[in-house]
Amino acid sequence: MTTMGAGMDGQVGRRRNALLAATTLAAALALTGCGAGDSGARDNAGTAAEAPAANGGEVARDAAAGAPEGAGAGAPDLRVDQRAIIYTGKMRVQVNDVDSAAREATAVATQAGGFVGGDQRHSADADAVAELELRVPAAKFTGVVEEIAKLGRQQSREINTQDVTEETVDLEARITSQRARVESARRLLSRATSITDLVSLENELGRREADLASLEAKKRRLADLTALSTITVSLAGPAAKETEEKAETGFLVGLRGGWKAFVVSMTVLLTVLGALLPWLVALGVPLVALLVVLRRRRKPSAPVAPVSAPPPVPATRSAP
Repeated sequence: MTTMGAGMDGQVGRRRNALLAATTLAAALALTGCGAGDSGARDNAGTAAEAPAANGGEVARDAAAGAPEGAGAGAPDLRVDQRAIIYTGKMRVQVNDVDSAAREATAVATQAGGFVGGDQRHSADADAVAELELRVPAAKFTGVVEEIAKLGRQQSREINTQDVTEETVDLEARITSQRARVESARRLLSRATSITDLVSLENELGRREADLASLEAKKRRLADLTALSTITVSLAGPAAKETEEKAETGFLVGLRGGWKAFVVSMTVLLTVLGALLPWLVALGVPLVALLVVLRRRRKPSAPVAPVSAPPPVPATRSAP
């Protein structure tokens, strides 16, 4: 019995030793794996951090290579390209041949991708004037203006810009909101169960759709104005008058203006009298004669004085 007990105790001790060794080996393997994982994570993190830096360096080098010379250290403001700007121009150019210059200006606008929006011609002599309204893409606005200025002697130029970016963004937001309102009204209309609700929802849907159409029309108008710029060109012949003179002020200017107004008024008055004189002669003379005759007929005749008897002569008495 003693021998058997000792054998069992030895087996239990060996099992414990084996279990302890297995546990120690598993713990060592786990620690080794964690260390390798941390090392790999650090390596991966370092690689991931280096990759953007390398890519950024390449991008920076590409940007520096593509930048024009003399651009300086400051980068261009790309936000300007995203703004909605309306360009309008007005210029006057004196040319030798108005018709030929008008054809050249039209060709310049057409080659730039635009078109002629209006064409008015005055006279055909040396004082001829052509008024052209050119619509050209906004990106080529400056180039077209410079080309037209070379057609002759430029007398005046006026360039205006209008930034409608905020208006465009606000319009986009209003259109999005209005579309949602239209869709909501359509869903409610599909669920209407009574005639009263159906009529009310149809009216509301029509009003919302009309508002949406108005907003979309404004958006198209703004898009057209920003995409195509307007240039009003006046091509004047050699004898055409230049731009209108500035308004003069002062006593003498007022006196000249008053005298001109008086002369014009008297001319008009004499013209009217000259036109009425034949009628006055044709109708006035018979009328005056008729009035004279009527007055004579109505005038009473003078009364006849009664014949008085002569006074009695006293009788003469004879002498005694």
